[in-house]
Parts: sequence; C-alpha cells; structure tokens
Amino acid sequence: MLYTVRTPLRVSFFGGGTDYPEYFRRGRGAVLGMAVNKYIYISAFRLLSCLEYRYRLSYSRLEQVGSADEIQHPAVREAFRLYGVTDPLDVSVMADLPANSGLGSSSSFSVGLLNLISHMAGASVTKLDLAQRAIHLEREVLGENVGVQDQLHAAFGGFNRFDLTDNRVRISPLQMTGPCQDRLMQSLFLVYTGVKRHASKILDEQVTATASGSLDRDLSHLLGLVDDATAVLEGRDPVTMLNDFGAMLHEGWLTKRRLSARISSPEIDALYEQARGSGAIGGKLCGAGAGGFLLAVVPPERRGEFLDGMADRQVMPITMDTQGSVVLRQ
Repeated sequence: MLYTVRTPLRVSFFGGGTDYPEYFRRGRGAVLGMAVNKYIYISAFRLLSCLEYRYRLSYSRLEQVGSADEIQHPAVREAFRLYGVTDPLDVSVMADLPANSGLGSSSSFSVGLLNLISHMAGASVTKLDLAQRAIHLEREVLGENVGVQDQLHAAFGGFNRFDLTDNRVRISPLQMTGPCQDRLMQSLFLVYTGVKRHASKILDEQVTATASGSLDRDLSHLLGLVDDATAVLEGRDPVTMLNDFGAMLHEGWLTKRRLSARISSPEIDALYEQARGSGAIGGKLCGAGAGGFLLAVVPPERRGEFLDGMADRQVMPITMDTQGSVVLRQ
C-alpha cells in the first residue's frame, strides 16, 4: 500500500525573526504569513523483508541501507529513531521547487515526514502536534538555527497570524473580505535569484545577536508591522489594502536587511530594484536571506508590465494553500 503526504511551502510576510525562542521567550513574538500552492510530496510503502536492504530513500540522492542508523539524511534518520520506525520502507521525496530557497522547505519536509510516520503507524495527530513535533526535531534533535513559524504554516496551511509566547501559540486566520483576498492572490509572484543556501548557517550570526538583545529595536519594529499589516489586510477597500500592504513589505525588507550583513547582497539588491522598476509595489527576500526566492507584490493591472520587465528571470505566480499537510491517498 502506498502512502503519500503533501505539505505546502510558505511565504512569510511580517514578523520574521521574532519567531525565535531566543526572542519571544523574553517577551512576545508574532508572525504573519501564508502557506502557498507549492508543495513537498513524500511517499512510502512497506518493503518485503527478503530484500538485501531495509530502507530505500530517494531524494536528491539514493540510499539503500540496512538500518536506520546508517541513513545519511539527518531528518529521516533522527525521526525514525525518535518515533521507533522499524518496518522496512521505501521512501521517495519530490518537490515543486528547489530546496534551500527561502520557502521553509526543510520544515515542510519535517512536518510531512512526521505526518507520514504517524499515519502509517495508525496514530492520531493534530496539526498542532505535527508543528510542535517538527519544531522539536529541528531545533532540539538536529540542532538547527530555525524559528517556529515555518512548521506552523506547513502543518496548518492558510493565511495566518501566529502570536508566540514562552508557553503557547495563538493561531488567528486572517479575516479578509473576498475582494481583498482575490486582489492579493492575483498580485503575488516569486522571482528566483538562482542562489541556494542553508538557512541555519546564515542565521548563526542573527540568532546570537537576537539572544544578546542587540537586535531588539529592529525586531520590535518588525513585530509592530504584524499588528499594522493585520489591520490593513482586514480592511474593506481592495486597492487601498494592496497599496498599503506593498508599502509595508518594502518597509519591512529595509528593516530586515539590517539584522545581518548576510541577508542581502549587491546582486539581490539589484534584482529587487529591477522588480520595483517593472511594476512591483513592494516585496522582500523570502526566508533567512542570501538567495532563494524574492517575493514581489504586483497590482493585477501591472502584471503584463512586470512580466515583460522580468523576462530574463524565472517568475511564477503563487496563491494560498488552505489545507496544510495532508495525506493524499493510501
């Protein structure tokens, strides 16, 4: 029997950096973002015990090993250990977009893998369970310098605000009108920078600075933008909403660049200016920075102008995923 789990990637709009325990355990954090219609798929089926290997993994490489301890993929190896996976398995991973591109793919993978393990074991888990288990796997077991919003977006799907304190997460779906939501969803584009990077390495400097409190002024500003953006997005006039939203994204990007010298580069700055010169009213680099995808907000009436101006780049429209991590079939 084949089991397949589909888990969305995400774009973070506001509050990134305040979702690190190093910050919100000293006060509060909040993030505003959206799961998108680009996915990671993980499929698995149980193997016959007569094969010469116990686990076969197919992702960017192929592994055939005799025990979980021999698995080279860190997240798979540690998840199998943590949740006592002993059945012989063939596991395949596919994705709509490249890994390490600022869209939370590592956390989407972790959420999807844990969803798959739980489903194959017949265990009942909630979306919050999946997110919390993925946070534990990444931060505590693997020792990755990651925040906690990516796992939440991947598990829950939708367009959400997450308010964070030391001991709880409050999940608030955005209350948008149909016309406002439609205009926003018609206006979101990803532009590929062509640069892949590993978020945990980039964030070493930022996490250290966050823990020391030296970034509190900028992070406090990013936190305030979550409140402001919530009010803007839940407004009534679609044109005003989008214009204000784009301007706030631009403001947030200028602030985010100050968090670490590694976040941007002359090439990324030039790409951002090219996008703005082609009709984007705001945007930001997705994820930790230094590469991956640039998010651009382009009013629908300027879509043709934008695509013409960015013809030398890989550009794709995105919209919202509403389901989060789901089992497709069994």
